[in-house]
Amino acid sequence: MDKIVSLAKRRGFVFPSSEIYGGFGGFWDYGPWGVELKNNIKNFWWHEFVHSRDDIFGLDSSIIMNPKIWEASGHTGPGFADPLRECLSCHKRFRGDELSEDKCPVCQGKLSKEKKFNILVKTFIGPIEDETAVAYLRGETAQAIFVNFDNILNTFHPRLPFGIAQIGKAFRNEITPGKFIFRSREFEQMELEYFIYPESDKEQFIYWKEFCLAHLKKLGLKSENLRFYDHPKEKLSHYSKGTTDIEYKFPFGWAEIWGIARRSDFDLKQHSRFSGKDLSFKESDSGEKLLPYVIEPSLGVDRLMFALLSDAYCEEGKRVILKLIPQMAPVKAAVFPLVSNKEVLVKKAREIYSDIKQSLPAVFDGRGNIGKRYYAQDEIGTPWCVTIDYDTLKDDTVTVRNRDTAKQERVDSHKLTGFLKKQLNS
Repeated sequence: MDKIVSLAKRRGFVFPSSEIYGGFGGFWDYGPWGVELKNNIKNFWWHEFVHSRDDIFGLDSSIIMNPKIWEASGHTGPGFADPLRECLSCHKRFRGDELSEDKCPVCQGKLSKEKKFNILVKTFIGPIEDETAVAYLRGETAQAIFVNFDNILNTFHPRLPFGIAQIGKAFRNEITPGKFIFRSREFEQMELEYFIYPESDKEQFIYWKEFCLAHLKKLGLKSENLRFYDHPKEKLSHYSKGTTDIEYKFPFGWAEIWGIARRSDFDLKQHSRFSGKDLSFKESDSGEKLLPYVIEPSLGVDRLMFALLSDAYCEEGKRVILKLIPQMAPVKAAVFPLVSNKEVLVKKAREIYSDIKQSLPAVFDGRGNIGKRYYAQDEIGTPWCVTIDYDTLKDDTVTVRNRDTAKQERVDSHKLTGFLKKQLNS
């Protein structure tokens, strides 16, 4: 765990938020390579879940919505509250369901009685800050999908089954954020609500569990680090008819990475009741109306990124290697002059770098010795390093080094971009 957190900061993946002011608990900033990795994760998900299908529509909704939405969904009630206990001695606060004994894990002091703590983040809209102006930063992206259900019906006239997908930020005032970026107060979700005929509920639930698991394996996560966990009835969310998590074996143990829930018709029914708007689906052939059931596969971008970093982290002798699949790697190729003080090599390397960069994410590095440059690129997961040496000046070939095997081969510089693209696509 410490090694992954250290690598993430050292190589520009993740920084503590507001660090020069001592940080701010539960918030993180993503550096240059963290941004690239997150974008790769989101783009790959969007391709698999939206672009590759004809039955799913994309959405990008606002972060602050009418507060009645959260009342309708149950988020302002006890169903969206965590059990809070406070130490009467050191005044540390804990989630009651995460305590193994009835005393403070920090100072062994006496704990307060458990009370419910709603984790929606409040704000105010308008010039006066009173109860009439209270609004919330969204606690999930799902509700925006449900309240836009009718807009999608009227605009695109889809047939059942169909889905609405969204990627976006959500906010929860977690009592105990922690475990690096696993649990934070600001996070990003990739969420899908798939609307189905009620009688196909079980069949669709099985389908989406397997589809999501296959997606994680495509991203490069090892099968032995993934498993299904079925929620027992007493632990189901208030809206859930049944939920299965895909868990990942993080450095701290097994934990949820993706939740697949059977939400039945709870959300559409609630929003119909609270808004007064009929959110029924009308069959185009028969004119019959029904409230569709919903399957919700939802996961956090941040948790998935943590899992990818954990799964890819590898030590070979003194080398630390981030063995991300090339499609996920923030940088696809790094270009080096063999030595940095030979202008003729630097100039040639710059030319080749400029050519590659038109087609692939690439970096130029002329600092220090060649070995240190290789190690630096290994740590950010760059699949291929391209070295321009004196032979390049003679025959226009370059050395391409493979990250995982450290094997090198000579490639014609004019064919280099095509070679790298072929390697990437394979």
